[in-house]
Formats: sequence, structure tokens, C-alpha cells
Amino acid sequence: MANDRINADFTQRVVIPTETMPWIPSPQAGVERRMLDRIGGEVARATSLVRYAAASSFPAHEHALGEEFLVLDGVFSDEHGDYPAGTYVRNPPHSRHTPRTAPGCTILVKLRQMEPSEKDRLVVDTARANWRDGGQSGLATLPLCVIPGREEVALERLQPGTALEEVDCAAGEEIFILSGDLRDAHGQYGKGTWIRNPPMFRRALGSSGGAIYWIKRGHLRRMPS
Repeated sequence: MANDRINADFTQRVVIPTETMPWIPSPQAGVERRMLDRIGGEVARATSLVRYAAASSFPAHEHALGEEFLVLDGVFSDEHGDYPAGTYVRNPPHSRHTPRTAPGCTILVKLRQMEPSEKDRLVVDTARANWRDGGQSGLATLPLCVIPGREEVALERLQPGTALEEVDCAAGEEIFILSGDLRDAHGQYGKGTWIRNPPMFRRALGSSGGAIYWIKRGHLRRMPS
């Protein structure tokens, strides 16, 4: 993996039903990946799903430009604690850890996508956090991280039959559907679908049966290269 480029044109919309993707073994035994976007080799700017087998681990390593992940199932652990499904973690640039898991786990992870100035570690247990009114009928939001002028990360929840207003994704967005279904003028999307909308893309989300999804917006003001 000398210099992989996967979905590396950030001016283009990408929609991936990830549950149909094969799991690709990583160099570490017991760890597999589904690569969603990537620029680089084993040290890369990357967005991936990573699956750890039960009782697997990963060697100690540093995240020079940070790491952000959401635990989708199981329990992810390191020397700092145990993180059950629903936990959102931001490890800032130059942080170190030694990942492991007892029961196995799957995470949605983004690597090397933070500003060097970010210093604080963040852990949010979404199972215990409070949802807020999202400002539109049928929408609730659970903020995870807000960095003014740079990015916002949240969980959003739509009630069945919700139709949201059209918005302009001025600085881009990513969506990962955790449960339920979403739709817009371009298609319908089920659980496990990852969507990357480029800057200036317009969309109006809705849901027939209700949905919960992870969303990150504002982080594509400066196109990766």
C-alpha cells in the first residue's frame, strides 16, 4: 500500500452501502478494514470502518494528526479506558494509545484529519448524553464536537415520516447511517450507508421509517490533496 487513493476527489459525491463491501485484512492479525476514502499508504489520511476480532489488539502508535472514531458495536479499549458501542472519541494530534478489545468491536474511524492546534481529548458516551430539539419538526440532535469555523459532529435522529428542509452543504458533509433509512432527491439509503457530500451540494433529507445517523459537516472547506 504505497500510496493508495480511494475516493480521493473531494469535489465528487460518494455513496457507499458499506454492508456489501468485503472486509480487507490489515497488516495486524485480527484487524480488518473497509476503506471509504484514503490518501496515502499505511500512514494515511483515511476514513474507514475497522473491525477487531475478539481478543485482538494493535501495537502502540502515535496519531500525528489525530484520530476520531465512533464505536458501532462491541467494546473498544485502550490504556485510557473501555468504550462501548455508541461512544465517540477524539484523540488529538500526537496522542498515543494501544488499542485492544475483549469481545471484539467495529468502529468508524477518521485518521489524520485534525488541525495541529487541537489539544483536547474528548470522549462522549452517547447512550448517556441528552438529545436536543433539532429546530425542525421530527429532528433531534446530539452534539458530539463543535469547533467554530471548522467542523461540527453530531448524531441526528429523524422520526418516521420526517421531511427536512433543503440545505446547502457549503463546506461539505459526511453521513453514516446507524439505523433506519434516509432518502433525498438522489436516492434511498439504508443502515450502514456512508455518504460524502461535497461543498455547495444541496440536499433535503427525509425518512420513511425513522433513522439515526452520524453526521460531520464543515470539514471540507479546504480540499484534501
